[in-house]
Amino acid sequence: MSDESPLLVRREGAVVHAVLNRPARRNAMSTAMVARIDELVAGLAKDTTARVLVLSGAAGHFCAGLDLTEVAEPAATPEAKLAQQLERNRRTGARFAAIAALPQVVIAAVEGSAFAGGLGFVCAADIALASAEARFSAPEVRRGLVPAQILPWLARRMGRSAATRLVLQGNVIGAAEALRVGLVHEVFADAAALQAGVAAVLRDVMQGGPRALAETKALIGALGPVAPDDYGDAAAQAFARGAASSEAAEGIAAFKAKRPAPWAS
Repeated sequence: MSDESPLLVRREGAVVHAVLNRPARRNAMSTAMVARIDELVAGLAKDTTARVLVLSGAAGHFCAGLDLTEVAEPAATPEAKLAQQLERNRRTGARFAAIAALPQVVIAAVEGSAFAGGLGFVCAADIALASAEARFSAPEVRRGLVPAQILPWLARRMGRSAATRLVLQGNVIGAAEALRVGLVHEVFADAAALQAGVAAVLRDVMQGGPRALAETKALIGALGPVAPDDYGDAAAQAFARGAASSEAAEGIAAFKAKRPAPWAS
């Protein structure tokens, strides 16, 4: 496994398995990885034969969020860096929305870390299952960043109060707490039990009529938007401003050096 194949996709009948595959980076999202995800999602949106998408991560982790080495990459000018971040963030928000809007039932199978943008995948999925050692966090503020794109998805899944605490406190919570606050639907003892749990959910889902499942998902979406229409652009701008700031540069440098950020007391 390597960055040459940042997303592993296999199909078993009507079930599509997509494995985030950057194990050396805890499956952090690179430009190449998200391009492959976007390609897969665009294809599934038109696929009338696929009924379920199972999203998981390689080597015992789900997704550590955006690869901060890319966030910190220098651009030609501050203006160019801001524009680069703005476009990346707009695509991130659109990606979560596209996953949630798929006609297929989307299952997130979480082992290990599901941090930052990784939480977006968890909450955009219809059903989220986790192993007991899974860990969850929205640590953006600790890096001088803003959890802009994941915030509405967290609020939809957990409720605004629990999401507020998660994103402002920025700490790591375990699988049991994630279950208690509604971030995931079920927790299993270990990776093997998680696999068995996914298989059980697949058996149940496959009992549903393909058209009925897709129509039901469409109706759930019709209940109301995850965020107001103008949120996506405002969120992209908020993250872009943060990512281009000196505060983020200091926060990301501290994260890489495994030391407290300069504002931490």
